[in-house]
Amino acid sequence: MLNNITILNAKLPGYQEQQKILINEEGKIEEICSIGGISTTKNSGDIYDAQGDWISLGGVDLQINGGLGLAFTDLQEKHISKLDGICDFLWQEGIDGFLPTLVTTSIENVKRSLSIIERFMRIQKEEKKETAQVLGIHLEGPFLNQQKKGAHPAQYLLTPSVEAIEWLLEGYETIVKIITLAPELDLTDEVIPYLTSRGIVTSLGHSQANAKQAKKAFEMGASMVTHAYNAMPPLHHRQPGLLGEAMINAGVYCGLIADGNHVCPTMIELLLRGSLYERGVFVVSDALAPIGLGDGVYPWDDRQIEVKKGTARLANGTLAGTTLPLLTGIKNLVEWQLCPVGNAIALATESPRKAIGLSGISSGETASLLQWHWDKENKKLGWKRI
Repeated sequence: MLNNITILNAKLPGYQEQQKILINEEGKIEEICSIGGISTTKNSGDIYDAQGDWISLGGVDLQINGGLGLAFTDLQEKHISKLDGICDFLWQEGIDGFLPTLVTTSIENVKRSLSIIERFMRIQKEEKKETAQVLGIHLEGPFLNQQKKGAHPAQYLLTPSVEAIEWLLEGYETIVKIITLAPELDLTDEVIPYLTSRGIVTSLGHSQANAKQAKKAFEMGASMVTHAYNAMPPLHHRQPGLLGEAMINAGVYCGLIADGNHVCPTMIELLLRGSLYERGVFVVSDALAPIGLGDGVYPWDDRQIEVKKGTARLANGTLAGTTLPLLTGIKNLVEWQLCPVGNAIALATESPRKAIGLSGISSGETASLLQWHWDKENKKLGWKRI
């Protein structure tokens, strides 16, 4: 952990000029100020010259389904140590925190995974280990539209209702941070206000909602879209749909899979420009259990997925997810010339934090920092922990 050090000549997401970052003995950011500015904090520690590189907090992945061969829906008591290994792996991949994502499965599996993850979160708080932290849970289902279920098993889909959510979350409301649902399935208009009152973010996804239905959902408190473009109506000049409504709503963040297979680069650029980059978009990995392993065929619930070059598909060709780390998506955006470096970095480090109510890089935050270097000659973006 960095402590008692001053970082000079650093570019930071959201800042116009190069900055200096003062980090205190406790490893917290004490102050951020411009290079020419007068610091109000004395620091007699070491000096680190970033030499004009970008400095950011580590990444936050709000949608990741497993790791090192273990799906989060398959968790058993014996997997506590495996969870620890996944966190260490993600830390090495530049991730500070993540939401284990539970895709649609049996209620029994969901509740067992909730219980084990809750226990693991308590262990992490006690250990205070330098590793990727479990920040809570993302439930991607089971309240999804059958017509847009994608790779989710149809037999476990449910109609959203307050009663169904209370039953599903019983005892675990405080650790569930996001629930993805199809708003058009809730005919009571009670579910989104209920989740909002419990501090749970409603994300619209796997949905057939039109623009009018989406607008109503956002007005009721929904504030996120799950993997933009995927498993929802396409953008159309007379039927903008769920995503079109999200893009013009300043209070909504859209999750994006930036692997080039889930969404083509042209449509990625359209989303980024229309949603004002990190003001309305964050990048997710949507990585499946084989992340950290090689290409091959792997079990996925009672089916199999085949991974080729980081893309996972079911036997029938249905796109199921990726096995690419979160920060690979950031490098893609810059190297495809879709996004300025600073904005791209913010899409993995700033906007996902803000989308779930956390702070970005600022005074008081733990100095878990990445250094990013843009190689102009080779047009490659690289990063390292400092």
